[in-house]
Amino acid sequence: DGSKMSKSKGNVVNPWTVFKEHGADATRWYMYTAGPPGNSRRFSNALVGEVVRRFLNTLWNTYSFFVTYANLSEWRMASGEEESATRYSQPANNNLLDQWLNSELNRLVRDVTAAYEEYDVLGATRPVADFVDSLSNWYVRLNRRRFWDGDPAALSTLHHALVTVSKLLAPATPFVADELYQNLVSGVDASAPDSVHLAQWPTVDESAIDEQLSADMALAQKVTTLGRAARESANLKVRQPLQQVVVRTRSAEEKVGLERMADTLLVELNVKELAFADGAGELVDVQVHPLPKQLGQKFGRGFPVVRQALAGMDQSELAARFSAGEAVTVEVDGTTYEVAPEDVEVRSNPRAGFSVAEDGGYLVAVTTELTPELVLEGQAREVVRRVQQLRKDAGLDISDRIRLHLAESPLLRAMLAEHGGYVTDEVLAVETVWTEGKLPADRVEFDLDGEMVALGVTKR
Repeated sequence: DGSKMSKSKGNVVNPWTVFKEHGADATRWYMYTAGPPGNSRRFSNALVGEVVRRFLNTLWNTYSFFVTYANLSEWRMASGEEESATRYSQPANNNLLDQWLNSELNRLVRDVTAAYEEYDVLGATRPVADFVDSLSNWYVRLNRRRFWDGDPAALSTLHHALVTVSKLLAPATPFVADELYQNLVSGVDASAPDSVHLAQWPTVDESAIDEQLSADMALAQKVTTLGRAARESANLKVRQPLQQVVVRTRSAEEKVGLERMADTLLVELNVKELAFADGAGELVDVQVHPLPKQLGQKFGRGFPVVRQALAGMDQSELAARFSAGEAVTVEVDGTTYEVAPEDVEVRSNPRAGFSVAEDGGYLVAVTTELTPELVLEGQAREVVRRVQQLRKDAGLDISDRIRLHLAESPLLRAMLAEHGGYVTDEVLAVETVWTEGKLPADRVEFDLDGEMVALGVTKR
């Protein structure tokens, strides 16, 4: 609650309780990232637990993900390659996501190394947490298909990122860092140092840093966030494919950058096409509403004429000027009035067929019309999600093949007629069984677009 930690006040935390529940490394990481050294900070068992949930668990889950798919595809690093300073400076192919991750990793090494040289504890730790978040929630998520296919370039890129992170973490979280390093490197390469604390500090390959690619990917992430907000406002689930996303950027250069990221953007937003709008008027109807209180006090009897003059102007152009923070001069009957952005309210309504989100000059719209083909594809994705959850609940291994049991349903029949191959490939079903009788023990019944359907799984 912000009170001073004091034994005389009885306001203390037993460190051994924190270590026992969360570990010493979690405690260190909280102290390093909570604020600048020397500043007062709050401390509690719960705050250290938040570090575990947000950072350490994310890191460990990413590591576990890598191990699962590396073992599944029997991928192995070559002896001695991890200690090579330039081995992974560039990915072995032209995959943009691999290039982006290697660029971000080299930027991270550069910045964290400089921070340690300057005894900047926040600069040496917080960027690592940001990188791990992007690694897990962007790179890994967008490359799941490649990992499932055992793509060596994706596995090598992720492996190198995890090992490099373990080295950057070594001064701050020595136990977790060493566990990662020994599992990923020294445990499989007898020529490698026994411990991360004996390994070489990572070196920077400046040629691998692509600032434009970083900017393009950051913009793609922002557009993705706005696109999801637009879907949510129209109550369109992420698993439901949509026909088009339309983006208004702030410059022609940004448009080129998004075109470069088109494949990533379409997958993330689950849409078929990317298009661009030159102005907000193509997507929204905009109207500028003068605020009576402000303008009445400012112009007195001149307020009605100012309101009428603003109503007669191009609303899209007017809104753009106010949104940019620009004052607008209105001249009526020889009298000049200056209207500031805070004197008006800019209201926008999406045009029919669009759901829109905007922020910082960017506007992203998704089409809301669902064709029968899009609906069927959305149903297929929902069925896949349900079956994958059934597999997990049944304790099946990720590579186990199954029989997919389906209760008779015209809706399921129609969906599988179009997307049966996709469904069976995704859930590893080697056989599809239709039944009007009893489903197996591992089964689920759910509402699929207004119709109750049921299905079950058995291990093949």
